Amino acid sequence: MDVAVVIGNPRSGGRTTTVAEAVASLLVSAIDGTHTTTTYELSDLAGELFDWNSERVAGANEAVRAADVAVFASPTYKASFTGLLKAFLDRYPGDGLAGLVAVPVMLGAAPIHQLAVETQLRPVLVELAAIVPTKGVFVVDSELDALDETLAAWWQTAADPLARLLGT
Repeated sequence: MDVAVVIGNPRSGGRTTTVAEAVASLLVSAIDGTHTTTTYELSDLAGELFDWNSERVAGANEAVRAADVAVFASPTYKASFTGLLKAFLDRYPGDGLAGLVAVPVMLGAAPIHQLAVETQLRPVLVELAAIVPTKGVFVVDSELDALDETLAAWWQTAADPLARLLGT
């Protein structure tokens, strides 16, 4: 089982990465057998995202597409996800993520943006034909110290549908 973690934060290794990898760890905990988890920091590919001949970006796109499950994570920018993540997703055709189980994750400065994960990121993943079986994860920056509790609450409703889809 392959798990891809796609980070749309312009700064690599930040809070978005921490949260997304924690979500991936929960997914891995539900997977029986061998698995690999690969994180793609889009900030590392930023200079090549609009180069349609970039082998590195094409390789990342294909690896994410070939995964069994992917976590797509972004900080909230202007009540939506980052252009960095959008540029990465725009490289897929209309059904480019067909069959991929996807988990949308967003972080924000205030709870007022908590629906962005559902109204902004989820529709793009669905448009690309990804399977998005659970509510997205939204974490308020000030609650990062309680990340385990926030993710445990999400996991209570997400674990069963994800396990069924992943065949575990």
